[in-house]
Amino acid sequence: MTRIYTCNVPIEADLVDAFCWLQKGFTDQFVYYDKQRACRYMGLGRCIALPSLRDVEYEYGVGEASYAEGAGGVESAEGASDAAAQPPVFFSFNRFDATNPAPADDLMASFPRLRFMLSEIVLVENKRGRFLQVNSLGPVYPGRVARFTRMVAEAPRRQAVAIPFTVEPDSRAAWDAMMADALGAIERGRVSKVVLSRRLRLAAEHPFSSKDLLVNLIDGDARGTVLLYRYADVFFCGCTPELLVRKVGGAVVSMGLAGTCPAGATEAETEALAAELMADPKNRAEHDYVVRLIRSVFDRVCYDVDVPAVPEIMRLAHVQHLFTPAYAKVLPGVALTDLMEDLHPTPAVAGAPVGEAKMLLRAIEPYNRGFFAGACGFVDGAGDGEFSVALRTGVFDGEGGWVYAGCGIVEGSDAAAEYDEINLKLRTILSAFGKESL
Repeated sequence: MTRIYTCNVPIEADLVDAFCWLQKGFTDQFVYYDKQRACRYMGLGRCIALPSLRDVEYEYGVGEASYAEGAGGVESAEGASDAAAQPPVFFSFNRFDATNPAPADDLMASFPRLRFMLSEIVLVENKRGRFLQVNSLGPVYPGRVARFTRMVAEAPRRQAVAIPFTVEPDSRAAWDAMMADALGAIERGRVSKVVLSRRLRLAAEHPFSSKDLLVNLIDGDARGTVLLYRYADVFFCGCTPELLVRKVGGAVVSMGLAGTCPAGATEAETEALAAELMADPKNRAEHDYVVRLIRSVFDRVCYDVDVPAVPEIMRLAHVQHLFTPAYAKVLPGVALTDLMEDLHPTPAVAGAPVGEAKMLLRAIEPYNRGFFAGACGFVDGAGDGEFSVALRTGVFDGEGGWVYAGCGIVEGSDAAAEYDEINLKLRTILSAFGKESL
């Protein structure tokens, strides 16, 4: 049995300012930051890494008192505040194809293969409020809590830094060859859809930090959830629009996101492009593969399943997507991580059928994706949390790195149009450098 000691104190500081002020003292860093809603968790340091959250007990500090929580729930929590009752937060970054035998590039390969990572310090903003969480494997030292609380209160306003960069063009001939292989597999009936990606090398004109990219993503026009996993001097980050699954108590939410068109220069143009997207058979078919998988998983492990028959439009800064929300109540005994594993990878990032599409990607994509298109998120000590699909992301070492984006290929897909679609999607991760260029 592993015992985790957790102390939470309310704070008023801006989470991002506080994170930027504290981050220099910690090499391990984790961020799951929803820009649209109060679901924001920013971790510093690593208290412990666990392969499973079973057989874990939690003891919470409540002023000078404490209470314990284990498999049977809270044992004694009389008078506990919202802050004190905030469970410890575990971050989890999972690879797209964890069993792919092909070696990843040096940057992706440098990350350890860990399951659940508990930070020493977590800055939290959610429905309960804003908190500083301190985690420990022994009783939390009050002086440490006081010191970090003081530092958070003193955090200065963050500063944005623009980072000039160049991107090395990838081979158009190689892309055309991949497209030919994908369309050939579709024509032969091996798959009905496969999601191809491109990876481009980026070089910066001067050194940059994970903090620089984080600030630009959070304060810039990228929409969605900002992700960051830093290990020593290598970091993976981006801003994704795609929720994989969220669990709060017994309620779960997922999202079908597939089918893309550009955003227009004007509102009228944007609406016209969205109408064309809704009416396009290719994009609707691509979208339906994803929705069918989500519905099948929810029908198996949930009840009160609600998946609308007609998609909506999700508008982002550079593109628009077909989007179908899915709601349900999960059966007792089904954990958030069970749902994550059942849903990931969806046909939105692999193809359909998923297993056959993954095998095809191993054969025709010239690299191991690593965390790109993986399931990244958090789960707390109460079993609640959420995972997003790591789209519009890159991996960096402070001087350069790789940026990634992909697109769904079905019968009739055009190589030039799909290449251009990926260029549009790459603009999100490139905006992390404070400017866009491709």
